[in-house]
Amino acid sequence: YVEPQNLTGTLQFILLGFSDDPELQPLTFSLFLSMYLVTMLGNLLIILAIGSDSRLHSPMYFFLSNLSMADIGFSSTTVPKVIWDIQTHSRVISYAGCLTQLSSLNFFGCLDSALLTVMAYDRFVAICYPLHYLDIMNPHFCSLLLLVSFLISILDSQLHCLMISQLSFCTNMEIPHFFCDPPQLLKLACNDTSTNKILVYFIGAIFGGIPVSGILFSYYKIVSSILRISSSGGKYKAFSTCGSHLSVVCLFYGTGLGVYLSSTVSHFPRKAARASVVYAVVTPMLNPFIYSLRNRDIKRALQRFLNRI
Repeated sequence: YVEPQNLTGTLQFILLGFSDDPELQPLTFSLFLSMYLVTMLGNLLIILAIGSDSRLHSPMYFFLSNLSMADIGFSSTTVPKVIWDIQTHSRVISYAGCLTQLSSLNFFGCLDSALLTVMAYDRFVAICYPLHYLDIMNPHFCSLLLLVSFLISILDSQLHCLMISQLSFCTNMEIPHFFCDPPQLLKLACNDTSTNKILVYFIGAIFGGIPVSGILFSYYKIVSSILRISSSGGKYKAFSTCGSHLSVVCLFYGTGLGVYLSSTVSHFPRKAARASVVYAVVTPMLNPFIYSLRNRDIKRALQRFLNRI
C-alpha cells in the first residue's frame, strides 16, 4: 500500500495507446488522421445541407443536424490528441487535461444517446400519430427536448468528473488506453474504489438504460403500428423512414456494448483500447454515410448544396 499524496497540481498520466512499435506509428497516424478528416467532412456536410435547404427544416432533420454536431465533438475529444501524441512522440496528458477529456467524452457520448432516443420518439409520433405530428413535434417542444438532452449530458459528464476528482493518485501513472477512460483511472487510484465502481455501474444503468428502454418502447409501438397497415407498400414506406435511425442505433449501442464486454472480460487492456476505436472513432465517421446513403432527401440536399458551391 502506498500512501496517497496530493499531487493533483503536477500529476501527469501517460496514454500508452495501442502499440510501442515505432514502425506502426506512421500507419496509426495515417489511419486516425484520415478517419478524423472524413468524420469532420461528412458531418459538416450533413449540417450545412440541412441548414441550407428549407425542405429539410423539420423535427427529424433538426435532431439529425444536432446529432452530427455531437459526433464531431465526440470524435474531436480523442482523435486530435492521438494524432498530436504520435507526431510529437509524447504520450503525456496532465491531470486537468485528463479530467477535461473525460468530461467532454462523457458529455458528447451521453448527448449522442439522448438524441438517438429523441429521434426514436420523433419516428414514433410520425408513424403512430401522423395527423398530429406537426402539433406534437412543434418547434417549442423540439427545442425543449434538445435542451433536456444537453442538461442530462452535462449532469452525466459532471458526475463522472466529480467521481474521478475525488480519487488520489500516488505518482505519474500509465493508462493502457488512447484516452482517459474512467475504469482505467479507477484501477490506478491508490485509495479504495469499491464505492466508485458501484457508482460507475449505477450511472451507466441510469444514463444508458433509460435511453435504451425509450428506444425499445418507441420501436415496439412503431412495429405494432406498421403491422396494422394492410398494404405491403404502406408497410415498406412507413418502415423505410426508420431504417437510417435504426442502423445508427444498432451501430452506436452495439459497438458500445462490445467495448464494455471486451474491457470486462479481456485481461489485456490494450485489446479493449483497440475495440474502443470502433466506438469512439469509426461510429461518428459512419453515421453521416448511413443517413446520406439511405435517405433520398439528404442526398438531394447534398447534391443541391454541392452544386451551389
